Amino acid sequence: MEKHAKIYVAGHTGLVGSAIWKNLQQKGYANLLGKTLEELDLRNQHDVDKFFASETPDYVFLCAAKVGGIVANNTYRADFIYENLQIQNNVIHSAWKHGVKKLLFLGSTCIYPKDAPQPMQEDALLTGVLEYTNEPYAVAKIAGIKLCESYNLQYGTNFLAVMPTNLYGPNDNFNLETSHVLPALIRKMHLAKLLKEGDFKGIREDLKVRPIEQTDGTASEKNIQDILAKYGITSESVEIWGTGKPLREFLWSEDMADACVFVMENVQFSDLTKGSVDIRNCHINIGTGKEVSIAELASIIQSVVGYNGRIIYNSQRPDGTMRKLTDPSKLHALGWRHSIELPEGIRKMYDWYVN
Repeated sequence: MEKHAKIYVAGHTGLVGSAIWKNLQQKGYANLLGKTLEELDLRNQHDVDKFFASETPDYVFLCAAKVGGIVANNTYRADFIYENLQIQNNVIHSAWKHGVKKLLFLGSTCIYPKDAPQPMQEDALLTGVLEYTNEPYAVAKIAGIKLCESYNLQYGTNFLAVMPTNLYGPNDNFNLETSHVLPALIRKMHLAKLLKEGDFKGIREDLKVRPIEQTDGTASEKNIQDILAKYGITSESVEIWGTGKPLREFLWSEDMADACVFVMENVQFSDLTKGSVDIRNCHINIGTGKEVSIAELASIIQSVVGYNGRIIYNSQRPDGTMRKLTDPSKLHALGWRHSIELPEGIRKMYDWYVN
């Protein structure tokens, strides 16, 4: 990418997009373009096409997506498949139509079968049944991979796809209704710690910034305690869904951003198809290749937050996929590796959250 090129980061205010935006700025890319949902609804084909026609970006990072944890994915199944398909179809098609030089589509490792051999290699795609709770989201992301691949093969575009593992970092989603496990546990333990200390001022400040359902910092102490209890947060304990046994891999969002920019700067679609007869599975995993159990994750977060209450595992709730470890060897062979390990990342994450 040329330093003066116009680069559109779709979803630039979210966890993924904001990290990529920051990384691009640090590397000297000054002509960055971002639009909020209010400014541009990527689900609207007409508006997206009009935007690409007027702005004509040279490069595109497609980070925008409807995302959430196991509860949100399983509850809002139609929303997750419909909205993600709309966003992807509109942006990728308009990128081809208006001559974008290169596009990077960000997917998710939930694309792989629930019983895929571990660690999961790119060739595991479409070899088995998906995890039921996030199947609609995964199907949408698989469609995005195949859309990039198909435009490359039919039209000669240079559209790449990367599959980051579970991400965490600044600007993460801490909404307890929709968040992923790591930010949810950080917030739960932070609030439980404040409850245990009787620090309702701190709790009100937290709810003022991020209300839980309709409960904000102006609510009565009883209403606050009731809503926290609904989400398994009391002065004595924090409840976690499942058994604590599933294994998960986590990647610091700023490492992910560095990998994405590295791929855009150094990798072409043609690099990923050499020697292939049937061209497929050209996407690239982005991960650490390391995993921890949910119980181990909770223990690290508990130590970082300084919460000394009990952790209760609710085995009546779903665990999700029991193991989901990426094989990042393709990315390693291209020349990139992560730098932030999980305990350090959680400390950075918690510092960002409380400040």
